[in-house]
Amino acid sequence: MLKRALLASVAVALAAAACAGVAGAQGDPRVAALQVTLHEQGLYDGTIDGVLGAGTSAALRSLQGVVVQKRLGSRVLAEGAVGSDVAELQFELAWHGFPSGVFDGRFGAHLTGAVMRFQRFAGLTADGVVGPGTVAALARPLAVSVPRLAWPLRAPVGDPYGPRGDRFHAGIDLTAAAGAPVAAAATGRVTWAGVRTGWGLCVVVAHGNGVRTLYAHLATTAVRVGERVGTGARLGSVGSTGDATGPHLHFEVRIRGAAVDPLLALS
Repeated sequence: MLKRALLASVAVALAAAACAGVAGAQGDPRVAALQVTLHEQGLYDGTIDGVLGAGTSAALRSLQGVVVQKRLGSRVLAEGAVGSDVAELQFELAWHGFPSGVFDGRFGAHLTGAVMRFQRFAGLTADGVVGPGTVAALARPLAVSVPRLAWPLRAPVGDPYGPRGDRFHAGIDLTAAAGAPVAAAATGRVTWAGVRTGWGLCVVVAHGNGVRTLYAHLATTAVRVGERVGTGARLGSVGSTGDATGPHLHFEVRIRGAAVDPLLALS
C-alpha cells in the first residue's frame, strides 16, 4: 500500500509538472532527480535530461520501493549529503553553467567546487554550503550578455551543449578531419596552450569582459601563452587527444566562469 501510494504521488507530481510546462528546453530538475534515483536502482539508463519522456515513464512504471527524497531547498546541503535534492542541485548548477561531473545525487568535492564557483558568480559568500540564498540564486535565469563570435571552424555539430548520458556537455563538438585548422573565435590573449586532463591538448583564449573560449582535443597548437591573437588566427589543428573517441573540436564559451551554449554566440 505504501509503495502504491508513493508511486501514485510521484506520478501525479510529475504529470502536473509536465502539464504546466515546467519541463522546457532545459528540462525539469525534479524529473532529473527522479531519473537519477531510477538510474541508481538500475531502472533507467537514458540521458539525465529532466524530460518526462517514454524512457522515464517506463522506468517509473517499474518503480518498486524507490523513495523520492527531499526537494531542493527543503534542507541546507553541504559536502557529504546524499539524495534527490542533491541531484536537483547538480542539474540546476549544470544548466547555470557550472557542471560538476556525474549526476548521481552525491555531494562530493567536485560539487563543492561547482557550488563555490557559482556562488562567486552570483555575488554570494563562496562557502560551498547550499542554503536559501544559493537556492534563490539558482531559481533565477543565468544573467550574462552573450558575445558574438566567429566559428572556430566550419563543421557539423556532433554533440550539442546540454545533458549527455549521466553528465553535462559544457560545449559543442564540431566534427572535422584530423589536422583541420582551428581558428580563434575573437580577438584576445592566449591564457593556456597545453594538456589538460580530459580535454587533452587545448588552447584557452581570454577576450575581455570575462569571456573565454576553449578549444580542446587538438593534435597540435600554434600559439604560446601570453600571445595576442586576432579573430581567425590559427590556434592549432583538430585531433583526438584526451577523452575523445575520434577527431573533433570540443569548443566552449565561458562568461565570468559560467559555461553557455556556444551556438548562442556563433554567427
